[in-house]
Amino acid sequence: MSGPHTAHRPVRDPLVDGLRAAAVAAVVLGHWLVTGLVLDGAGALHLASPLTAMPALAPASWVLQTLGLFFFAAGHASARSADRHPGPGWLGHRLRRLLLPAVALLGTGSAVLLAAAVAGVADDTLSVALTLAISPLWFLAPLLTLVVLTGPLRAAVRRWGTPRCAVTAAAMVAGADLAVRLLPAGAWLPPVTLLAAWAVPYLLGLAHADGRLGRQRDARWLAATGAVGLAAVLSVGYPVSAVGIPGDGRSNLDPPSLLVVALAVTQTGLGLLARPTLVRLLSRPVPRRLTAEINRHAVRVYLWHQPVLVAVAVLAAHGGTALPGLHTAPDDPTWLLARIGWLPVLTAVLVLLVRRRDPRRTTAAVSAGRAADDR
Repeated sequence: MSGPHTAHRPVRDPLVDGLRAAAVAAVVLGHWLVTGLVLDGAGALHLASPLTAMPALAPASWVLQTLGLFFFAAGHASARSADRHPGPGWLGHRLRRLLLPAVALLGTGSAVLLAAAVAGVADDTLSVALTLAISPLWFLAPLLTLVVLTGPLRAAVRRWGTPRCAVTAAAMVAGADLAVRLLPAGAWLPPVTLLAAWAVPYLLGLAHADGRLGRQRDARWLAATGAVGLAAVLSVGYPVSAVGIPGDGRSNLDPPSLLVVALAVTQTGLGLLARPTLVRLLSRPVPRRLTAEINRHAVRVYLWHQPVLVAVAVLAAHGGTALPGLHTAPDDPTWLLARIGWLPVLTAVLVLLVRRRDPRRTTAAVSAGRAADDR
């Protein structure tokens, strides 16, 4: 799939590596900060969200909901990987790299839930564990579809240009959003936005891999367009939060709305604008190695971070005492401060789990990054 747009282009792009790592870390941090697990008197856990009691925190979700950057990096990685491994084998290899961690999660999670049920863990707790274990899997459907469509989408960008392709996908999301408002409540709509919304950053990633969007003017245009889009959708009544809030009638993420598209475009533009600073930062040994490790384990980190939260909460609940920030209701800022105190524990458990599931070690950051880019 190589061509004049990709000839002599470098295999690695440290900026995309950094954006991918930042996106994964932000999603994990965001989920850990908005997922409350409340311990009741019977020893069962129930889901709650701090955004319900503290709606003023909703704009923070614009920073922590970085799935748009993840799909941007995925589009870039797919294009570069296809260039390095042309032929029919590329697609099967790439799909396996995405599906095998999911299969491992489902297999291990099923065994753990079965053991927990036999051990007498409360049904409500098992329901919460199941919900949080499978909820990250939704992203596989649009990602796998976009990977399969990489060739046609890349050809479309080359033929019609990045703006036209991205605007077409965004228009499909706008149409679906309008239909939701006009149709009677409960009317079924095909899940078109689940693919169209995430296609926008994926298309931007494909374009960037072909050498487009490399100028600062392109980055400023993306950031400005996204910011205008955010202002426009908020002015017509879209929810402020970029993630769903329990009890709210509408969610920007389920299904993804125009606000999510505008946010993804804004974040991509700002990330490209920050290239000089980020590349300098990532040239230092510690950030470079940390970025390589996150990228190498990106899919496993994303899939396992919520099961880790549940596991820590369940194990800590055996003492019978509700621990602040882990088992208490997320209804005031003190809960948030207490949850932040738990982040090092959750991070340590996640690192041990992920590295144990993939015992291979890399001795060079470049080799680790290359393994991540093949995902």
